[in-house]
Amino acid sequence: MNPLKKFLFELQEITYLTYFAAARVFRKPRYFYESLNQMDIIGVGSLPIIILTGLFTGGVLTLQGFPTLEYYGGQSEAGKMVAFTLIRELGPVLTALMVSGRSGSAISAELGSMQVSQQIDAMRSLGTDPYRKLVAPRILALMLMLPLLTVAADVFGIFGGGIVAKNLFGHDYTAFLTSVRNGITIEDIIGGIIKPIVFGLIIGSISCYKGLNTKGGTVGVGRSTTAAVVNSSIVVIITDFFLSRGLQHILGT
Repeated sequence: MNPLKKFLFELQEITYLTYFAAARVFRKPRYFYESLNQMDIIGVGSLPIIILTGLFTGGVLTLQGFPTLEYYGGQSEAGKMVAFTLIRELGPVLTALMVSGRSGSAISAELGSMQVSQQIDAMRSLGTDPYRKLVAPRILALMLMLPLLTVAADVFGIFGGGIVAKNLFGHDYTAFLTSVRNGITIEDIIGGIIKPIVFGLIIGSISCYKGLNTKGGTVGVGRSTTAAVVNSSIVVIITDFFLSRGLQHILGT
C-alpha cells in the first residue's frame, strides 16, 4: 500500500477506535475495576522510572545551564530556568516517551497476544465488547495517570536541579526555590497538564490499535509492539510542537 494511503487509513482506523472507546465509557457495563487495575499498572508501575528521569533531567539542566547563567550574572534565575523548561516542555514529553516505551509496548503486546490466540474473537462471540472491556479502560487510565506522572517528573526534576545547584555550584537552595516560585505562572501549569492528557490519548489509541490489528502469530506481536512504541513516540513529538504553538496562542505565553 502507498505510504500516504497507509497513513491515512491507519489514522482513520485509530480515530474510529478512539471514538468507539469514548462512546462506551459512560455506558453499562462499566469495567471500573479494570480501569483501576490499569491505573495501578500504568501509574504506580511507571513511577520509579519517571522519578529517575525527572531527577536526572533537572540535574543535567542545572549542570549545563548554570555556568552560562553565571557568566551573564543570572545565576539567581537558575530555578526559574529549570522549572520553566521542565513544566512547559521536557516534563510532559519525556514522561510520555517513557510511558510509551514501558506501558504502550505492554498494552500492544497484551492485546496482540490476545488477538493471535483468538481471545478477542471469543469475547465477541460471548457478547463482550472488546472496545468497552479492553480499549476504554487503558486509554482512560493513560489520560488520567500521565498528568500525575508528569507532575511527579516536574517536582523531582526541580528537586534534582536544586541538589546540583547547591552541591556543585554552591548556590543557595532557598534562593533556587524562590526563583522557581517566581518563575512559574498558572499558564505554565495549565499547559503542562493539557499536554500529557493529549499524549495519553495518543499513546493509548495507537497502542490499542496496533495490538488489536496484530497478525502473524508471535512474530506479529513483536512487530506490533515495536510499531506501537515508534509510532506513539513520533506522534507525541510532532503533536508537542502544534500543542505548544496552540497553547501560546490561547494562553498568550
